Amino acid sequence: MTTAKRTSPDRPDRLVLIGDTAIRLLVERGMRGLTHRAVDESAGLPPGSTSYYARTRAALLEVALARMTVLEAGEFAPILADGEVHLALPSDVAGVADLVATIVSAAIRSGRDQKIARYELALEATRRSELRTMYDEAGAAFRGAAVGMLAALGSTAPERHGRFVVAWCEGVMFDAIAGAGWATPPSRADIRVGVVELLSGMLGVGDARRGPESPNE
Repeated sequence: MTTAKRTSPDRPDRLVLIGDTAIRLLVERGMRGLTHRAVDESAGLPPGSTSYYARTRAALLEVALARMTVLEAGEFAPILADGEVHLALPSDVAGVADLVATIVSAAIRSGRDQKIARYELALEATRRSELRTMYDEAGAAFRGAAVGMLAALGSTAPERHGRFVVAWCEGVMFDAIAGAGWATPPSRADIRVGVVELLSGMLGVGDARRGPESPNE
């Protein structure tokens, strides 16, 4: 059983600092370099501060993952928590392609550190059941949003299609951030074309690549 102080902490800002520092250490040093002492030293906290908020290593990993989930959700965090994020998303292929291309492109170019840390946590989750549960719960919110989005687009199999849209995005990001494609990451325009092709095939609609595009294309 972990002992992270995730309910009504006396210093929520301190938990944010610990989470952000843990993420940075995962990127810089890997899983072995993430320790309570390392977080204290890197964050400039008094010795024992991290242990006060996360008494075990498992609890420290949970703090890092919780912070990661908030950062990745970004502006959608409040509605993700309510399970209604799909209501705030576009309901046409061109609009969805613009949104997904923007999110994936931003992850590759400015969210690289967050993704590297998440890959570290994903691997660790295969060895820690308590982290696995938390990781899966966090991912379920994003998958649920994708399912809702595909349903709104008229998919005849939104559960399956939503899952594979998420898998496609994850694959593109991994290849560009940590895989063999890191030296030549796809442009936002390339990603958008890929999303349109994927959705068009799933939905059985015509090629929408020439549909409305964002001014940042």
